Amino acid sequence: MSPWENPAFAGPAPAFGGSDVVAEARRYIGSGNPTDRRSLWCARFMNMVLQRSGHKGTGSDMARSFASYGHRVSGPQVGAIAVMSRRGGGHVGVVSGIDAKGNPIVVSGNHGRRVAEAVYPRARVYAYVMPSS
Repeated sequence: MSPWENPAFAGPAPAFGGSDVVAEARRYIGSGNPTDRRSLWCARFMNMVLQRSGHKGTGSDMARSFASYGHRVSGPQVGAIAVMSRRGGGHVGVVSGIDAKGNPIVVSGNHGRRVAEAVYPRARVYAYVMPSS
């Protein structure tokens, strides 16, 4: 079930064409690992999505490398890259929407060892950046 099909989500479905990066990331939802990295592959996935949608990535397999990528924005926006903390490291994905409580809906790799779209607590996000051209 998509986050906006969840009864707890009060907002409308985000526009599919709102971001070329979101559209590219969504192509892989439900698939296993589309990268050649065996573990900790969220940043590799994000770089792959950026490249395939015509953007330059960070070239790094570290999620935190995206904190200094592109240009920072003050909050979640469709198409922005969300850089998050997690115990033992970080996580990164692209914002595809915002739930009724202001939490970002993010498409990311290595979410339960798959590409998935899920709501993340906004307190977990320490940087939002818009992709570089």
